[in-house]
Amino acid sequence: MKKKLSQNLTLFFTSNFPKKFNNNSSKKYDVTLGIGGNIGDTKKIFDKLILCLKKDARFTLLMTSPLLKNPPFGFTEQSDFLNGIILLKTNLCPNTFLKAMQRYENKFGRKRSFQDAPRTLDIDIIFFDNKKINTKNLIIPHKNWANRESVIIPLKYIKNNFLKAKNEQK
Repeated sequence: MKKKLSQNLTLFFTSNFPKKFNNNSSKKYDVTLGIGGNIGDTKKIFDKLILCLKKDARFTLLMTSPLLKNPPFGFTEQSDFLNGIILLKTNLCPNTFLKAMQRYENKFGRKRSFQDAPRTLDIDIIFFDNKKINTKNLIIPHKNWANRESVIIPLKYIKNNFLKAKNEQK
């Protein structure tokens, strides 16, 4: 199913996006990931990522957003992107978590040719608990997240539906 938001923004609803996975986890840190891609069968890549994360004992999946098809920014001479949000929990520290996500990007064929280049899978750490980190390799919260429709729209969907579900449980 899809829902057109504007001329160049469309939400896609699939079996894994949006989805609520777990309510409770004893893991320490709440993490918000932004995922994106525009090379290959992006929906299939995202589904395989979900499967990998579910099987990986270091993570507990909580929830995903619908996928947003949106135009690229920065380098605009490329195909539209699909973007989504994944909420999960982990006990890994931020730098170890970053390395784990980079291994997943590589597993799915990510090549780093230039900034804003086309890619099979991009995984951004938007938030890591309430931590603020600003190092050469890691900036949390993710730089410019609040100015990106590719983050804001899926995040808003999760927030609205998560709050609705919480209120219905009362």
